[in-house]
Amino acid sequence: MAMETYLIYLAAVAVFFATPPDTSQLLIISNSVRYGLKRSAYTMAGDLTANSLQMTGAAFGLAAIIATSASAFVWIKWLGVAYLVWIGVQLILSKDQTDDVAAAESGQSFRLFRQGFVTSMANPFAVVFFGALFPQFIDPTSPVLPQLLILGVTYLVVDGAILLVWGWLGVRAAAALRQSSFGAVNKICGTLMIGAAALLASKDFQPQRY
Repeated sequence: MAMETYLIYLAAVAVFFATPPDTSQLLIISNSVRYGLKRSAYTMAGDLTANSLQMTGAAFGLAAIIATSASAFVWIKWLGVAYLVWIGVQLILSKDQTDDVAAAESGQSFRLFRQGFVTSMANPFAVVFFGALFPQFIDPTSPVLPQLLILGVTYLVVDGAILLVWGWLGVRAAAALRQSSFGAVNKICGTLMIGAAALLASKDFQPQRY
């Protein structure tokens, strides 16, 4: 891959993320507010793991399958919407954050990982996004696999960096929020989750940010 092509790809990915927070980023903000940046890293790992699987699916032609049978995958999105709403309602109805923090400290890191993974995988059309993005930057006269690895790893690094920034902003906001009450923190985080569900529900079958 020519350096010029790679730099254009890097710029395209950077512009792609220069938008208000999306579904996964809202989840990172919420978990960073509630648990701190260190624990929300499990959520980030879940999100990036899902991205890796979606990229692999795109590389093996899954994007074409989804494009020809989109209706078979729509239910995944709505399950994801229901999952996020369920999390949000639980938070809003919760009156105390103490139990949440204790749970996170007692080996519930997998739950945070699962939230990130499910939220990202809930949009199967992300595979179509990768399937449309990568071919535009691949040189067919050179080995394809190394190019896919470079494009995929670059995307994950940029995505991870963006998630860290949103998580850090969530931590910064947490100090101010906790001056009110744990109940208020949970209600705000619950509202973020329901907002994330609304974003996911609004997504159409098009290559777009997820």
